[in-house]
Amino acid sequence: MTGETGVYSMKLHEYQAKDIFRKFGIPVPKGRVATSADEALKAGQDLPGPPWVVKAQVHAGGRGKGGGVRVVKSLDELRRAASDILSRPLVTKQTGPEGKKVHQVLIEEA
Repeated sequence: MTGETGVYSMKLHEYQAKDIFRKFGIPVPKGRVATSADEALKAGQDLPGPPWVVKAQVHAGGRGKGGGVRVVKSLDELRRAASDILSRPLVTKQTGPEGKKVHQVLIEEA
């Protein structure tokens, strides 16, 4: 995409950027993307932990302050956090009061 200034930009989710880093040998935490609480639970079972980090994948800053990044210490907590994040819009300073729907969460080793 180009803007009026001719500057190119691309929006990537965190998990997409980390996939690129991995391809070039840059160390990143192990993680998996999930679109449901059940997928998130399976990811947690397959990843080193506890603890794990559950991260909303939206194009907006301030995810942590908006409740879109949570450190969890059990599989039950992980499932609840993923369910909660996926069930409602994430509201941050960058999204405005209407927020953004979260379709995916990244589950990572802490």
